[in-house]
Amino acid sequence: MTLGVRFIRRSGVLISKFISTILILLYITQTAVIVYLVRDRNNLLRIQLEQGAQIKEQQLKIGELEEKLKILKIIEDFQVGFKDQEIKELTSVIYDESKKYGYDPLLILSLILTESQFKSGQISEMGALGLMQVKPSIGRDLCQKRGLNWRGELSLFEPAFNIQLGSLYLFELILKFKDVKKAIIAYNVGENALKLRLKAGEKPPTYFLSQVVKKYKELKAKYDLPKS
Repeated sequence: MTLGVRFIRRSGVLISKFISTILILLYITQTAVIVYLVRDRNNLLRIQLEQGAQIKEQQLKIGELEEKLKILKIIEDFQVGFKDQEIKELTSVIYDESKKYGYDPLLILSLILTESQFKSGQISEMGALGLMQVKPSIGRDLCQKRGLNWRGELSLFEPAFNIQLGSLYLFELILKFKDVKKAIIAYNVGENALKLRLKAGEKPPTYFLSQVVKKYKELKAKYDLPKS
């Protein structure tokens, strides 16, 4: 009887060790599976995020291309006296300056069409030059304040440089008057002239502004078509 009891006890110990080993192996296997699944899930999320970023980047590139093609089409339809390479350069600078200052490119295009009708080498009666009709004194002051290279008034006949200065000048006027419409009026009549009119309680002239707005609406209706 004593031998029987001892045998049973020893068997129980052996069975307990066996079950314990099985349970440990099951735990290790389960843990490994969980770790694998977590890693697999993290990898899947990473791939999805990378794909999402790539899709977003492609969409941005497509949007940029569509915007540049629209600008290019408008320039080709209205420009007078520019070569193909200059048209490409104009497309890039109008797009870049619009992005820099938060403009709708159609605003810059409307301003150019109103100021110079997109003709090369334009000079106004007041001595303003180029596509955006920038006065040499204003161009020189802008270059001095912004650390740009002023190369004399003839540089205002360089289309890209003219648009850079014109876009900058409009931006500064927007900051000063806190109003896009007043800034456009000041662009035409002059900053000080508009301030004097407003100080005297006079209504600012609106003809130039109305022409810019008209051009903007026409361009938007014809070229800024809704996406299907």
